[in-house]
Amino acid sequence: MNKRTGTHGNSFNLKKALKVWLMQHAQACVFSMGQLFKNPLGSLLTTAVVGIALALPAGFYLLLENCQRVAANWDNSAQISLFLKLDVGEERALSLANEIRQIQSIAEVEYKSPEAAMLEYQQQTGFDAQAVLEDNPLPAILLLQPELDGLARMDGNQLLQQLRAIPEVDSAQFDRQWIQRLFAIIDIVQQAVAILSLLLAIAVLLIIGNTIRLAIYNRRNEIEVNKLFGATEAFIRRPFLYSGLFHGVGGGILAWGLLSLSLALLDGPVGRLARLYSSDFALQGLSPSELLLLLGVGAGLGLAGSWVSVQRHIKAIEPA
Repeated sequence: MNKRTGTHGNSFNLKKALKVWLMQHAQACVFSMGQLFKNPLGSLLTTAVVGIALALPAGFYLLLENCQRVAANWDNSAQISLFLKLDVGEERALSLANEIRQIQSIAEVEYKSPEAAMLEYQQQTGFDAQAVLEDNPLPAILLLQPELDGLARMDGNQLLQQLRAIPEVDSAQFDRQWIQRLFAIIDIVQQAVAILSLLLAIAVLLIIGNTIRLAIYNRRNEIEVNKLFGATEAFIRRPFLYSGLFHGVGGGILAWGLLSLSLALLDGPVGRLARLYSSDFALQGLSPSELLLLLGVGAGLGLAGSWVSVQRHIKAIEPA
């Protein structure tokens, strides 16, 4: 009986403690919201600054994502053409295509026979060369589709030399200069976005930390009275942490709104430009998971900034 009573009592005490803990957090949450509504202009300005600071790196991230989608549609422009020697038969050409498929950084290999090459030439020029020439002078061609990621990891010249060293290959053509420039630009932008994100994250921490510092200063007398009556630091700290959290989440929501508005304004001009190139490309916004990540980053920075400020300034306040 004693064991059962003890177990029941422990369970009851645990539920009671949890209920008290939840109620304290609910009270701190409501109190923090009330403090924000007491000074709506100041709260809105702080949230706006945080939102803009979060929107900038998120906007550059979307720019990179859409540029990479455009680059993915240009894969065919990176095609390598291997012109085989005239004495290479179809069977050997197909066998060579299978061997080249095993090379790293080569995604696809397409065989084009001399007859298919001649037919394509006639369709493009409108000149019936077979009526004039007795023999087909065009060689068999292997069209190689390289992987853009693979080309980013290895030297294009090295790949081209490797292909030219094949005995059956007469010549090889590869317009790789624009790809190297594209990867160089994307790499620079990625590094710039990472640096900008770090700097703006520090700025958000400082902004929220300074806002919480001012709130602590304005409520200094209240904090002194609470400490005088035995309030714990966790009890005093909790409302300020919720204030930082609200600023961070509000900034994330505002950043998402700014990005959505920007994409809506750019969607029309980008769509018209894409149609000029016979493309159905459209700007892509944040996915649900990316939106949650943005809100999570805002919430995390808000909590971190408020925590640092609270830890530093509340301990310095002692009742006289």
